[in-house]
Amino acid sequence: MARNPHSRAIDGFALTGPSRVPDPSTHAYRKDLADAGLAGEVIASHYAEPLARRLVAAATMLVSPSRDSEAVSELRSGEVMRVLDISLGWAWGYGPDGRVGYVPAAAVGA
Repeated sequence: MARNPHSRAIDGFALTGPSRVPDPSTHAYRKDLADAGLAGEVIASHYAEPLARRLVAAATMLVSPSRDSEAVSELRSGEVMRVLDISLGWAWGYGPDGRVGYVPAAAVGA
């Protein structure tokens, strides 16, 4: 089989064409941070394992870190969110139903 001169395998990942990007509504990734489970599927500056955190207050999960953003779902106090990042007053990660979004950091327990 002839080798494509424009394709190189780097650490076992062949660079062969356009990426198949996972659905961002159910796969946590941004340019700066992604779920460690997505390594090899998406490129990010850093990867992290989600940490389970119980909500201490009800919160609306939003698409982006802005109160004007579109709602993803309503989360109840006591539900568990798998958090990847807490910064600038927002927690980002997976809700109980697996959808990805932001909630106010004050709603997330330690």
